[in-house]
Amino acid sequence: MGNMWEEHRFILGFISILFAGIRVNSLSYDYSASIECLAEPLKPQYGGGILRNPEFKHGLKGWTGFGGALAESNGGNTFMVVRSGNRPTKKLFLFDDKIYTFSAWVRISDGSARVGAVFKTADGDMHAGATIAEAGCWSMIKGGLTVTKTGPAELFFQSKNASVDIWVDSISLQPFTQEEWRSHQEQSTQKARKRSIRFHAVDSHGRSLPGRNLSIVLNRGSFPFGCAINRNILQNSGYQQWFTSRRFTVTVFEDELKWYSTERNQGQEDYSGSDALFAFARQHGLAVRGHNVFWDDGRYQPGWVGNLSPDQLRSATNRRIDSVVSRYAGQVTGWDVVNENLHFNFFESKLGGGFSTDAYRKAHSLDGRATMFLNEYNTLEDSRDGAVTPSEYIRKVNEIRGQGSTGIGLEGHFSRVNLGYMRSAIDQLASTGLPIWITELDVDRGIDQAQALEQILREAYSHPAVQGVVIWAAWKPEGCYKMCLTDNNFRNLATGNVVDRLINEWGRRKLQGTTDGDGYFEAVLPHGDYQVTIFDSAKNSSFAQATKVEADAEGEDSVLHLKVHARED
Repeated sequence: MGNMWEEHRFILGFISILFAGIRVNSLSYDYSASIECLAEPLKPQYGGGILRNPEFKHGLKGWTGFGGALAESNGGNTFMVVRSGNRPTKKLFLFDDKIYTFSAWVRISDGSARVGAVFKTADGDMHAGATIAEAGCWSMIKGGLTVTKTGPAELFFQSKNASVDIWVDSISLQPFTQEEWRSHQEQSTQKARKRSIRFHAVDSHGRSLPGRNLSIVLNRGSFPFGCAINRNILQNSGYQQWFTSRRFTVTVFEDELKWYSTERNQGQEDYSGSDALFAFARQHGLAVRGHNVFWDDGRYQPGWVGNLSPDQLRSATNRRIDSVVSRYAGQVTGWDVVNENLHFNFFESKLGGGFSTDAYRKAHSLDGRATMFLNEYNTLEDSRDGAVTPSEYIRKVNEIRGQGSTGIGLEGHFSRVNLGYMRSAIDQLASTGLPIWITELDVDRGIDQAQALEQILREAYSHPAVQGVVIWAAWKPEGCYKMCLTDNNFRNLATGNVVDRLINEWGRRKLQGTTDGDGYFEAVLPHGDYQVTIFDSAKNSSFAQATKVEADAEGEDSVLHLKVHARED
């Protein structure tokens, strides 16, 4: 290859415009969700979808059973009142090949209580969604469901507080086909993860250079995607080769950073395992999530912690947070400060309800550049778990978000796939404006792991609010936690093939082409860092330039001009 500066002075005009979206013939998905308690309910999404009389303008027409009564607000709005201890229902027919998105606005007669929407089906009750309802204002339930069998169903609303009346309005149930759902993903992916680019090759006089070959190589994708590791990778070349060849950009340590690993005996800290894994991550350009400072489940504490008095425990927790956060400050993208503190309250029960808030404040003071995550399971995975509904998660995150940069960590340990509920949960959490990560993604052995993993990964990647995904599949010879990506010879399992296929789909490694008659070349590229090379075969020369493809800061169409000058020798 000749001198890259030889003969011509190239100017590469890089023009980037936001991809305008692909045309779809199906009904668009409504990503909006309200997390405010409003004086009056908003209009039903999709005009109510397949539900007739969604705003009760025709009384209780379409509802059966006892306990329903029609009331009217001062503003003239009509709604249904579900009297305490009664359960009016809406009869429906649901199809097993559809994905349903659901929404409703609810209010209660007194106090505050969790209110849920439930569909009674032949396979049992399906919980579509829930919210924390208040007296005096309206809250939105947003959720979704799929059914395993086509057949009749009945919709009803319930609360564990049987003493309150539930007010209901603006109900919507909208079905989507699998093809429509996938079109939403594709459209959102194009808008959130990619940009349309237009290259213009010209010489030093501004004249276009038609018919020039070029290559566009992705050096590093912008979307953080990775997998957990453990100390097994340190001495296993097969594991290392498999992991580092996947183009992962982020990792998390399975156990090596947890308190029970770094201080097995009181006062005897041992960071050798985590230090070695941090060194491995640095060597291979991997960002690291800090998992975790504390775990609020009493089962997962160092053995000596259970014997401490409250004062001794407080001193021990202060030493722990000072030690681990200070040691790795600046080396992690975020910390799971008090893991799973919606499900559990080990530290709060011993040290008071303000423990989590204090821990987040202290962690932020020690590592101000890292995002401090609330990290929980079942917010995406299981609509039945009332402890961690999106509204409960938001309530908890609002308690700690004033303590510094705060993030939403969603573990994602799936035993079944409910994409309608998963998407709606992210919609609600996105309304906080906080960064959202899927932090520990895996799938139970009881279902088709590869198929489910692909469905979940596509849903997560396509949602504009998700800012990173980490798979929980650190390899161990005795077997992974729930899901492995390889066998013990590091040959891909079906799940590993899914990961490889999506990495290649989301971050096409190399693109080659030729400028047109006017010197232009167009493509749609994922956000990331690229090297663009223009070739002049006649002169046996080339010119390479690093460039970045990123989302428009304003989220609108824009043109970015980038001129690169190549001089003659």
